[in-house]
Amino acid sequence: MPVLTEDATLNGICPYFTMFPLDFPLGILSKRAAKGDWVLDPFCGRGTTNFASRLLGLPSLGIDSNPVAAAITAAKVVNSDVAEILREARAIMAESSATSVPRGEFWKWAYDRATLTDICYLRQAFLHDCKSAARIALRGIVLGALHGPIQKTFPGYFSNQSPRTYAPKPAYATRFWRDRALAPPAVDVLGVIERRANRFYTDLPRGFGVCRLGDSRNAPSLAPVSRRKRFRWVITSPPYYGMRTYFPDQWLRNWFLGGSETVDYTNRDQIVHSSPEEFAADLSAVWRNSADVCNSSADLVIRFGGITDRRANPLDIIKRSLAGTGWRIATIVHAGTASEGKRQADAFLRKRSRPMTEYDVWAKIH
Repeated sequence: MPVLTEDATLNGICPYFTMFPLDFPLGILSKRAAKGDWVLDPFCGRGTTNFASRLLGLPSLGIDSNPVAAAITAAKVVNSDVAEILREARAIMAESSATSVPRGEFWKWAYDRATLTDICYLRQAFLHDCKSAARIALRGIVLGALHGPIQKTFPGYFSNQSPRTYAPKPAYATRFWRDRALAPPAVDVLGVIERRANRFYTDLPRGFGVCRLGDSRNAPSLAPVSRRKRFRWVITSPPYYGMRTYFPDQWLRNWFLGGSETVDYTNRDQIVHSSPEEFAADLSAVWRNSADVCNSSADLVIRFGGITDRRANPLDIIKRSLAGTGWRIATIVHAGTASEGKRQADAFLRKRSRPMTEYDVWAKIH
């Protein structure tokens, strides 16, 4: 099924530390999936597998334990349009009432006070109610605009000069802005929302997808959306062993979703990284739970690699994790290194690391 390039714009609504490009799930599903096949991603991250499913008209379920990841994925599978999104944004701003606005050196330098107040109106509204399709889409738009570079033409982000990928840490960012006398710009929040809504939600194909905030190590998180339908495809990329910075790297977006005003360095609800053996054991729980909700002809495709500061063989880890889970490895394909494509990790790392080899591991229900 041909997929128009412009249809893929929504995939860039908000950056997130994820490991594979859209072409990976899209290539598999466009060539091999049949109409009506259900698709599961138990580590959905920014929802690339779920968005590929949408483009192909396939129903999907994505699960992630990080609220930021779940919110981004939800914005990619929801059915809404520009008019609905803008109506909701204007209604929220028109009905805005007193709200709590963070104070302190970081917040003073990061955002113009009026801009931050508008952001807090939106935050308050979403924390009270974010069930409608328009609000889910609007929340994704705001997450993507929350911080980023100051543009020369018209504002595309709400913050002072920042990376768009990871959230700046308060001490470093405040010092950076103060030393360069970079005052936060006053931003027309509704104007940014309108430009982004037109960019991401114009002429999208309708689809059916669900995203859950949950832990795939716990079986109830993977329960099929329909009791009569089981999953035919599981396409995913779990965190690589040693990669534990999801929460602190996205602390500002996590704040917007109800988290702390300060950086959270804990690793709650994440795969255990204390040893390769414990890491593999946690992955095993996810693979077992996935097998339990799949049909008898299901395929599991895992993109997996490693990071250079952990001396652990990615293939050993993934093979150990699949043993005794109901999946049998069919083939292992060398996927090259992340630097041979778009290496999203480079957008997060202060110093670029030498990427390790990645693999695509295919398994069948056993």
